[in-house]
Amino acid sequence: MHENKEIYISPFSTRYASKEMQEVFSEQFKFRTWRRLWIALARAEKALGLDITEEQIAQMEAFKDDVNYEVAEERERIVRHDVMSHVYAYGKQCPAAEPIIHLGATSCYVGDNTDIIILRKASEIILKKAAQVLKNLSDFAMEYKDMPCLAYTHLQPAQLTTVGKRAALWMYELSQDVLELEHRLDKLLLLGSKGTTGTQASFMELFDGDEEKIKKMETMIADEMGFPGVVPVSGQTYSRKVDAYFLSVLSGFAQSAYKFSNDMRILQSFEEMEEPFEKNQIGSSAMPYKRNPMRSERISALARYVIVDSLNPALTAGTQWFERTLDDSANKRISIAEAFLAVDAILNIYINVTGGIVVYDKVVNRRVMEKLPFMVTENILMQSVKKGGNRQELHERLRTHSHGAAAKVKLEGGANDLIQRIVDDPAFPLTEEEIYAELDPKRYIGRCASQVEELVAYTIQPILQRWHDGEIQAELKV
Repeated sequence: MHENKEIYISPFSTRYASKEMQEVFSEQFKFRTWRRLWIALARAEKALGLDITEEQIAQMEAFKDDVNYEVAEERERIVRHDVMSHVYAYGKQCPAAEPIIHLGATSCYVGDNTDIIILRKASEIILKKAAQVLKNLSDFAMEYKDMPCLAYTHLQPAQLTTVGKRAALWMYELSQDVLELEHRLDKLLLLGSKGTTGTQASFMELFDGDEEKIKKMETMIADEMGFPGVVPVSGQTYSRKVDAYFLSVLSGFAQSAYKFSNDMRILQSFEEMEEPFEKNQIGSSAMPYKRNPMRSERISALARYVIVDSLNPALTAGTQWFERTLDDSANKRISIAEAFLAVDAILNIYINVTGGIVVYDKVVNRRVMEKLPFMVTENILMQSVKKGGNRQELHERLRTHSHGAAAKVKLEGGANDLIQRIVDDPAFPLTEEEIYAELDPKRYIGRCASQVEELVAYTIQPILQRWHDGEIQAELKV
């Protein structure tokens, strides 16, 4: 039996998350980033006068991607410390540089700065995939911007909207998540190199009390790692509120996708719209005719996970004692990674579904026309009053006719004959043609088309210009 069949493997790896997102949270990405941070530290320290040579830095550069994992793992079994194990392993490859690797730093220099770099990289993947969803939805919304459909309040038919306007609701919520994540990235700073309790005492020793050199060192490290700066103060770690902020935004992405997926599931039940259904896909093991909305259901399931998971960093942030405690680590390494992997999976499915939504326009129209007679009664009332009718008398007659037509539909299973009842009632001073003219659905969709056009032009297109640099075709693993 293959060894992978004998142990637990996360479904995020096997079923849900993309390879590119898994790579961001891989040990390879983490430990290579550690080495880049050690190089940035050594380069800054050398530039500011410490006794570090070009040969030492060149040796570190030569092995920055060639992590000797076996040496590090063997060392960790002895010393029980992951950072010092990798310092040791790096030093074995770079004997000239071994004395100055990690000089003045604490474990969080590599650990926490790497976590921040991972937050940035993973967020950029999320933003690109969200942009593809917005591209799919904007194309869909523009195509169906003036196709009338039933709108609902309390899941009961209310007035009319359009198929495209409803998609605009999905778009707008997702666009707000994009803006929130962009804001978090704009505010994201490196921890820098703050030392064991955040005082930078070790660097005061190294630089003989020259505070300007210490500040310059951090600026140089931030520049090399592509950040605008470092946090002004910290304990040993960056504030765990940063994790809480990012997972709160990811929860927002999950909420928006959850809303979309529930709407799609209901619309598929109404037979107005369907998610893509592949040629050989099986909807049910018992009922061969079934076309279940399994992709939207999966979005719903993963979204619930992310929303609940977002509580983890909030609780962690609130329980950090003084300058640091280590009860964050085990929770953090699971909760942060899995939130990003889950949102990545959600967006993969969201891309897939929105890239192939099927609209059954005849069903949409039939359902509109079943309810429209009730919705046009106010217009008929107003037109009748304009022609001399008594508003109060006609209102009562409309109420009576509406209840009669509803009873015919609900109790007898008949067609909605409300309009014919009004046509046959001599109290209404309108011709049959005038009454039936009120049954054009497009008279009742308000500014739907304009709202779609304006949202796409002024909210969605700027996001696409920033993040949509090519079509993403999200292939589902299963």
